[in-house]
Amino acid sequence: MPVWAQLVYLLCAVGFVLALKGLSGPRTARTGNLVGAAAAVVACALPFFYADLDHVVLILVAIAVGSVVGVVGAQRVQMTQMPQLVALFNGVGGGAAALVALVELELYASFAGSSDLPLAPLVFTAFTILVGAVSFSGSVVTFAKLQELMTSRPVVPPGLPFAFVGSGLAALVLAGVLVDSPAVWVGVLLALVGLLLGVLLVLPVGGADVPIVISLLNAFTGLTVAAGGYVLGNTVLLVAGTLVGASGTFLTLLMARAMGRSVGNILFGALKGGSTLGAGEASDRPVRSAGPEDVAILLGYAERVIIVPGYGLAVAQAQHTLRELVEVLLERGTEVDYAIHPVAGRMPGHMNVLLAEAQVPYEQLREMDDVNGEFRQTDVVLVVGANDVVNPAARTTPSAPIYGMPILDVDESRQVVFLKRSMRPGFAGIENELLFDPRTTLLFGDAKDSLGKLLAAVKAL
Repeated sequence: MPVWAQLVYLLCAVGFVLALKGLSGPRTARTGNLVGAAAAVVACALPFFYADLDHVVLILVAIAVGSVVGVVGAQRVQMTQMPQLVALFNGVGGGAAALVALVELELYASFAGSSDLPLAPLVFTAFTILVGAVSFSGSVVTFAKLQELMTSRPVVPPGLPFAFVGSGLAALVLAGVLVDSPAVWVGVLLALVGLLLGVLLVLPVGGADVPIVISLLNAFTGLTVAAGGYVLGNTVLLVAGTLVGASGTFLTLLMARAMGRSVGNILFGALKGGSTLGAGEASDRPVRSAGPEDVAILLGYAERVIIVPGYGLAVAQAQHTLRELVEVLLERGTEVDYAIHPVAGRMPGHMNVLLAEAQVPYEQLREMDDVNGEFRQTDVVLVVGANDVVNPAARTTPSAPIYGMPILDVDESRQVVFLKRSMRPGFAGIENELLFDPRTTLLFGDAKDSLGKLLAAVKAL
């Protein structure tokens, strides 16, 4: 590789670092995303200018097809389906890394038995094949769960722990054989075992835990890309993969902490009944409900209002109507903020992006730790489509699957209004006792329709 190409790759790697830094804040996220995309385009185009490539036409056709699929998919995906898109893109990355490693293995296999065969590249090749296959199949299962192509509840077939352990041992044995005597057929078997491991890893995960596993698999993909970069001697792959692996691992730990759970409990909690179990049955206990006019009166006399948005807001695509309601309240002199739980929606930042799309000012978005101390001085909390992140069972019920999860202290406010489609529980599948509190009022209906009626009623005051 010529020196100028190495320097360009170095600049691309710096671009990835700057992109990740930009993505750490909402004001710089768009710029960071563009910087990262530009660096990726340059890195992909660079080999055409310095390398003697074979099958250039096939490569260009593959790039064109991938670009069309990516652009169309990204344009058509709804904001509520963004985690599924992330899972698919992540899985494709892991699968691609595994395929590249298999191609490289064919080269090493031609030198099998030679004393000059290096050990480290073989180890990284085996790692890339195995972990890339795990990431691919696991990401496909997470996509199927979130897209409701299969049940979102934990799936624990009889003997699953033994199958998982057995597959893991088989993977280690095959990896050892591949390093000792590289052969393509061993790599293919290792990839197949990796695919099985990915499925077995994700099947027992359910409910709100699935996005955390997506983040973990994203870290897996990053590590496979980094290992592939070592095998190929490509610095930009090594740097980019390491960045993704490190950030994905950090994000996984942050999400687990926000759920009050360990990563081990998230992955294997269903084996002993400790996972979030998915939506349960609707309750038939009596609650206090009201119409839009009654809720409008509550908001009209409130001096301090906090909005708690959740996944139901995203599903209803009601963020624009909610912003209009907040603007009307602000014009009336009401102090209004949004309280954002770290796992509001389905992934960290999901709710922030949704509200930013509706032109909600960043200053109004308050993080959980920052806003929790203000609920006691709040007249009305408007909960739109959220459930588990405000459920007091996280503090009071040790048997609850969300026990220990930090929540928004909505139950400390003077009045709570829930906008809900029905009494069906959230991802955790447990009742929220706050719904039956005398201070709580429920406004039933689709969030967008309810907010529209509420907006009209507030304007009419």
